[in-house]
Amino acid sequence: MKYAPLDFTGVTTYPIATRNNKVNVKDDFAGPVRAGMTVADLLAAMPNQLGAQSLNKIIDSVVAAREKGKPVVMAMGGHVIKCGLQPVLKALIEADVVTAVALNGSGSIHDFEIALIGATSEDVGAVLHAGNFGMAEETGKQINEALKAGVAKGLGYGESLGRMILERELPYREQSLMATCVKNEIPVTVHVAIGTDITHQHPSADGAVIGQASYTDFRIFTSVVSSLGDGGVYLNIGSAVLLPEVFLKALSIAQNLGHHVDHFTTANFDMQQHYRPLTNVVKRPTSGESRGYTVTGHHEILIPLLAAGVLNKLK
Repeated sequence: MKYAPLDFTGVTTYPIATRNNKVNVKDDFAGPVRAGMTVADLLAAMPNQLGAQSLNKIIDSVVAAREKGKPVVMAMGGHVIKCGLQPVLKALIEADVVTAVALNGSGSIHDFEIALIGATSEDVGAVLHAGNFGMAEETGKQINEALKAGVAKGLGYGESLGRMILERELPYREQSLMATCVKNEIPVTVHVAIGTDITHQHPSADGAVIGQASYTDFRIFTSVVSSLGDGGVYLNIGSAVLLPEVFLKALSIAQNLGHHVDHFTTANFDMQQHYRPLTNVVKRPTSGESRGYTVTGHHEILIPLLAAGVLNKLK
């Protein structure tokens, strides 16, 4: 079947002045950038669009939460720890901005190794086929020892490791996020799946101890989540699967027990947006009167900018 070109002469138009626009120069364009700008100047100069708009709204939400005495929770994957952000995170904890920290297993391992030797992140490809990946003796032995000692005292995973780092006076303990949390008496919880972490490969590993330590932390984490309503902030940074799932379950338990968790803010920071953080952190939990945001980019750029913006407004 052959088609003749359609005649467009009957197409109707309308005056542009009558159209609603999503972007306008007055409200949405970036401001001028100049040498010597302050953090506040730079954030204010960003365009009121997309990621920049979300970042500024998250900063305002964090500031409002702390001014109201509501929690600000940071849940982080291992990459956030091994790219050297502990000094930034430590500053937020010591300024009473971040009130609880949640890690996956890899985050706790990287943090411990940094405290122990001031370095972490082995070359997996170079040692995997020799059977040496994850087999550093001190990492497995000391972490598993700390968990056994901590569980015997009724402690969770994160507090057990943070206390061990401080008590053994590990050389780089000042760079440890877990030790900082323990020192500042805020919850630090670690959520593991058996078989995902190198410490589970070691002969010193005890599945019952690992499970008990992480389960204690899940209960502590659920208590933290139950207090997010009416102004709290929950930030998921670089965890694509495990921590978004843990957050969703903790939120369900909190609601089940009668804690009305609504009117709070969530955000997902990552280098690319994945299904579970978008669904289980940004969308589902905020379907009531809450707000969820996404900011895409490198943690080593975005988190210092977030921290600087918050600290500047709280100063």
